[in-house]
Amino acid sequence: MKLALAFAVLFAAPLHAQDFGAAGGRTFSADVGLGAVAGPNYPGADEGDVTPWIIWRNAGFGTPGGAQAQGFSISPSFGIKGARDGDDGAALEGLEEIDRAYELGLRLAYGAGPVTAYGTVRRGFGGHEGVTGAVGAKYRTDLSDRVTLWSGAQVVYGNDSFNNTYFGVTETESAASGLPVYAPGSGANEAAITFEARYALSDSTALLGEVRYGRLIGDAADSPVVLEPYQPSLRMGVTRRFSFGF
Repeated sequence: MKLALAFAVLFAAPLHAQDFGAAGGRTFSADVGLGAVAGPNYPGADEGDVTPWIIWRNAGFGTPGGAQAQGFSISPSFGIKGARDGDDGAALEGLEEIDRAYELGLRLAYGAGPVTAYGTVRRGFGGHEGVTGAVGAKYRTDLSDRVTLWSGAQVVYGNDSFNNTYFGVTETESAASGLPVYAPGSGANEAAITFEARYALSDSTALLGEVRYGRLIGDAADSPVVLEPYQPSLRMGVTRRFSFGF
């Protein structure tokens, strides 16, 4: 009954607030680019490495001036999960290697002034075949025409397949590694705070940096694969803003 009432209120609201960014006279934009990320070798590692960063940020629908739309919006969500092999640490000896995974899904967001709340859901292909995503919120601060900051918090989750891929230990792996058998369930696996900065070099090109401080939680934190629950990372790259009018 409560769910039905929520949908009734949602669709009874004015159309301009519930058009999910698809109304005419709007622009879909996204920051796309390349960079590098310094972070843990794998989820739960106590050592780090530098790897490429494929950037997909701040995607969504806005008005023809480039201003971010308020209310609901839907946009694609992409992710890449790095490979895990024996070279990433001695603690992985006896565990199966995990290929790089590519994730594809959707992002639902709601903007209200400088605050944007969002949720993502993505399905993995390759290294994992599970479902993962995050729920969180960001606060935007415009320091100048060129400098924009975002501070945020999020909780990351995964289904049984995802969490078992990265935090589980099968019977075969247990026999080979000496680690106990472990089968985490679905649910939240990490909580994080983020600080992101964008410096505009031009109207379409910018430098992007992000500091992320995450901590594994739930069944993931209790995994025998995890050596360090705290998972900080630093990302830096160059982006170009692409816009498509509708």
